[in-house]
Amino acid sequence: MKNFQRITFNPSLMGGRPCIRSLRVTVGTVVGLVASGYSVQQILDLYPYLEADDITEALRFAAWRAEEIELPLHAA
Repeated sequence: MKNFQRITFNPSLMGGRPCIRSLRVTVGTVVGLVASGYSVQQILDLYPYLEADDITEALRFAAWRAEEIELPLHAA
């Protein structure tokens, strides 16, 4: 996995989904807001504990994850 400083995974937080800095805000939430037309400033107004770099990294993570290919493992 690429080096993402602001993306965290914790099985006991939000079902283990990727979150922003161990906050209860998932990458999917941020990406969904951007996809719905929210500006960075509007997202920061909704979640004042986020930073602009959190949004950028969430988008970078989502783009990286979309390009990652998962292959099934086959027993030999």
